[in-house]
Amino acid sequence: MALDTWLAFFLASWIISLSPGAGAIASMSSGLQYGFLRGYWNAIGLQLGLAMQIAVVAFGLGAILATSSTAFYAIKWFGVAYLMYLAIKQWRALPMDMTDDAAVRPIGKPIAMMFRGFLVNASNPKALVFMLAVLPQFVNPQAPLLSQYLIIGATMISVDMVVMAGYTGLASKVLRLLRTPKQQKRMNRTFAGLFVGAAGFLASLHRATA
Repeated sequence: MALDTWLAFFLASWIISLSPGAGAIASMSSGLQYGFLRGYWNAIGLQLGLAMQIAVVAFGLGAILATSSTAFYAIKWFGVAYLMYLAIKQWRALPMDMTDDAAVRPIGKPIAMMFRGFLVNASNPKALVFMLAVLPQFVNPQAPLLSQYLIIGATMISVDMVVMAGYTGLASKVLRLLRTPKQQKRMNRTFAGLFVGAAGFLASLHRATA
């Protein structure tokens, strides 16, 4: 991949990652509830979902999703249902005792949190179709494709890991300011509302037609 092409994709990766979406909401929710070190397992799961999407595009399977309304809507409504599940779970989250700086946060299981993050990204068909439209523009069809997609994947995942670390870390710092159950309840319900908003946005998406 030519250096100028890579630099253009590097910039595009930052723009894509910084754009607020379900992944950012999930990262902030995890940071708020579990702290940075535990909450970041969710971000790792997000990257696994992102890697799967890039692999699907690289192998040309994304074209099937782009042309099959059945596949598109099946994944879309699964994503809507999963985001609503996260909203309900966040709404019902119990306040933590933050009266002592040494208070113990809930211990999230890394595998479960990674799976949660993976599903957030993997269940967004519009993101996959978007990648199908964007990624090939940075690929030289005359050069080996595998190495180019590996560079694209490594770049996009590295950038997204940094961005999601920022979202997770920011939320984990906010947690220290939430001393009362009432404050924590408001924050949990705010994130529940954000998950509902993300689900609503995903539900409003339609497969592009020629």
